[in-house]
Amino acid sequence: MARTPSNMIPLGTKAPDFNLPATNFNDFFTYESIKGTKGTLVMFICNHCPYVLHVIDEIVMIANDYRVQGIGVVAISSNDVSNYPQDSPDKMADFALENKIDFPYLYDKTQEVAKAYDAACTPDFYLFDSQDKLIYRGQLDDSRPGNGIPVSGSDLRGAIDSILYNRKIDESQKPSLGCNIKWL
Repeated sequence: MARTPSNMIPLGTKAPDFNLPATNFNDFFTYESIKGTKGTLVMFICNHCPYVLHVIDEIVMIANDYRVQGIGVVAISSNDVSNYPQDSPDKMADFALENKIDFPYLYDKTQEVAKAYDAACTPDFYLFDSQDKLIYRGQLDDSRPGNGIPVSGSDLRGAIDSILYNRKIDESQKPSLGCNIKWL
């Protein structure tokens, strides 16, 4: 479990497009097809990372709380499944079912999408406004496995609320921390 921080790409970066298969729907999704009217949350996660497992319930709650308010939500796994078969698409579908993920959970086999987003770890969060400009990248909150801080989603929820309630976004953002993406 390598503690890897997210790359803090510049705010204002335009959302890279993608066209990836969903493991929990029989369909392909693009950025445009998952985009929300108010904003879009793109997350890089995987099935086996203890950091993801620590926060998956909060991730699902955030998706459920905010999709009805116009925030598009998607999760992407870009891990090398040859060396990490627990992250294979069939296991991703099982993981989505077990964790009640009813937003698209996409498989990035070539890792091109992870590279386009400069994703480094799982979980890694990118929040875009209605103009597809990056307004938040970083951590869910200060909780990590074993640090005793309860999972609240406070950092990400605060950023999403800034979109919904036209508040100024705090640009001093903390990187996420998690397992490194398992590169090919």
